[in-house]
Amino acid sequence: MVQASNNPAAIVAADAAPRTRASNYPPQFAKLVAGRIKQPLGDIFGLSNFGVNRTRFAPGAVSALFHSHSRQDEFIYILSGELVLRSGDSETLLTEGMCAGFAAGGTAHQVVNRSGLEAVILEVGDRSVGDTVSYPDDDLRAVMGDDGKWVYTRRDGSAWE
Repeated sequence: MVQASNNPAAIVAADAAPRTRASNYPPQFAKLVAGRIKQPLGDIFGLSNFGVNRTRFAPGAVSALFHSHSRQDEFIYILSGELVLRSGDSETLLTEGMCAGFAAGGTAHQVVNRSGLEAVILEVGDRSVGDTVSYPDDDLRAVMGDDGKWVYTRRDGSAWE
């Protein structure tokens, strides 16, 4: 494999710049993920088939709205701290060294930091064009466009304003 000249060979993950936009959600939902800071790692190396983020959670922060993907597989690994995984109707305490995976078309899930300390995870997900995301707790739907950007609507397809 030939390394592109403008991409580094390696970095210290904790030193990666945070994503410039806190969330892609419509504004009324974006505020719900305040306290979550994503540091895109895969983009630094020019990866396009899947994304990799180092994500930090302040106390009380959540990973995303409670959701499930139609085409995207997701994987998380707990680097530090403790988090609660909401998956379907159950909850599981996740601690350092644990991991969880979410197959496309599977159960809705969300990670929540209910502790008083920061937690950090490594998250990996593919970038499937045409992926749709369902949000059972919210009037929201997302579709991954051909351009790789999420388009958000209400469940009935009407636009958010």
